[in-house]
Amino acid sequence: MNGADTAFIITATALVLFMTLPGLALFYGGLVRARNVLSVFMHCFAIASLMSILWFAAGYSIAFGTSGPWFGGFDKAFLMGVTADSLSGTLPEVLFFAFQMTFAIITPALIVGAYVERVGFGFVLMFSGLWMLAVYAPVVHWIWGGGAMSDGGIFGETGVRDFAGGIVVHETAGLAALLIAAMLGPRKHRTTPPHQPGMVMIGAAMLWVGWFGFNGGSALAANGQAAMALTVTHLSAAAASLSWIVWERIKFGRASLVGLVTGTIAGLASITPASGFVGPVEALIIGSVAGVLCQEAVNLIRNTAKIDDTLDVFAVHGVGGIFGTIMIAVFGAGSWTAQLGGLAIVGAYTLIVTFVLIKLVGLVTAFRVDAEAEANGLDLSVHGERAYDLNS
Repeated sequence: MNGADTAFIITATALVLFMTLPGLALFYGGLVRARNVLSVFMHCFAIASLMSILWFAAGYSIAFGTSGPWFGGFDKAFLMGVTADSLSGTLPEVLFFAFQMTFAIITPALIVGAYVERVGFGFVLMFSGLWMLAVYAPVVHWIWGGGAMSDGGIFGETGVRDFAGGIVVHETAGLAALLIAAMLGPRKHRTTPPHQPGMVMIGAAMLWVGWFGFNGGSALAANGQAAMALTVTHLSAAAASLSWIVWERIKFGRASLVGLVTGTIAGLASITPASGFVGPVEALIIGSVAGVLCQEAVNLIRNTAKIDDTLDVFAVHGVGGIFGTIMIAVFGAGSWTAQLGGLAIVGAYTLIVTFVLIKLVGLVTAFRVDAEAEANGLDLSVHGERAYDLNS
């Protein structure tokens, strides 16, 4: 065990959990109508709790077990055989488990943005749990399964490069979000503006800070690669923030706060897969392009495809993660065949299994709330609470 590496990953683990609670919850919560903000908080918090238990019970073993190249098996279920003295590289294995658990939490939580304001709460929990076990954990095993984040699994051995989750996290969550939104159908009030842009900014700022643990921690050591990953992450986020509002100003004549911070997230998602393989100049290029590319993807999904991916999960996270994965090949840090092949296989698998899970879970619990509950807001209709008492 290396003490410096251990201390660093303990910090990174806390930062990645901070991304979901409260970062993502606030970012998403500010974007919805006031009558639905608590339901978003509820989804994020409940998913974090459920994924933690499921990752302990089976997810970690499926992802990092040793039963085979395509499925890790259940030899590490409930952390069987893992003690305080067990090691994963230079880290206590229980810490490696905890760090990876925070990734298993945020990935299905990202999908929340596609179905807010109209989805059944039972569906959220059942689908998210099954999706993490059936989609996320196997994909982790394929790409990171050996325990070394960049080249551990069978895909990594064939040349697929994904340092911190462009394929594993952002492509899988983005495609699942797009499919759910298409199958769920649009909200009744699609054009309602965000109820609290200030909350969106606070959540985005927390995500930006937490992303240092997400990408920097993916080096799994306190070393130069971690320092470079942190640096390029920051530069990409900054570049995408600015390119988003410049493009927004060119197209619409104004730059918005929500646009600025959405650009930040686009830059962070796009640099994620490449953060361990590129330098500062490449990061500026990735971020600058991502701010424009993801903004155009938002327009394509909303206005051309007419899909109500409510908080633009696919356009920002999916497109950003896919773009960053391809840029690894563009900058010569990976092969085109491996990068495109990995994206295609994981994308097809994600869509097929997600479709099956939506249909199966829909047989057990309501996929969408009724029209009255949607009109009144999920906070009061589903959870019996209000975020704001306007009469006090």
